[in-house]
Amino acid sequence: MIEFHNVSMSYQRDMAALNDVTLKVPKGDFVFVTGPSGAGKSTLLRLIYGALIPNKGQVVVDGQNITRLTRSQIPYLRRSIGVVFQDFKLLPNRTVLENVAITLEVLGWGRRDIGKKVYHMLKQIGLEHKINATPLRLSGGEQQRVALARALVNEPKILLADEPTGNLDDENKEQILSIFREANIRGTTVVVATHDRRVIDGSHKRVIRLENGCIVEDSDVSN
Repeated sequence: MIEFHNVSMSYQRDMAALNDVTLKVPKGDFVFVTGPSGAGKSTLLRLIYGALIPNKGQVVVDGQNITRLTRSQIPYLRRSIGVVFQDFKLLPNRTVLENVAITLEVLGWGRRDIGKKVYHMLKQIGLEHKINATPLRLSGGEQQRVALARALVNEPKILLADEPTGNLDDENKEQILSIFREANIRGTTVVVATHDRRVIDGSHKRVIRLENGCIVEDSDVSN
């Protein structure tokens, strides 16, 4: 599903964000990518959804070599990838309904079908009563769940999340992780970048640890 072959990525000549990274994430896996700030976690995610092209190596996602795709082909790849950004990236002047609906509008869904699908998704995460609220009227945990609903509403093959539990209390963290687990059970490949060991401990999921752009640990704690 996701393959990195000797991938290196540098933003500046003498500073490697990723250094000769090779890894495979099979279809249906649930993987935590961890490490200190600046280790390369966000860069790894951005390479997966085509926001970056590596300086060296090959990135293959869902059978497509990202390094060989044209700029116009990248949006089509992203249709099968849901992304939860660290800062949510919700549109402040749009309602919860409108923020989640954007994903389906891009895919050409009809208005009636969008309304039904978005309401069902919001009901799954317990926010159907906030459907007409704007993001500024939501708590941090609620905003995070809206961002997650937007990423999952089209049932993507891959879900990427960058520090999705940052600044959330334990109850909200567990809610977010529960939604990830449910999506994974339904077949979505999940990759979560986090520096929070409390999120990882006890999860019984594969852990990839980065330091200075290199993989220093790759362990499946369920074995």
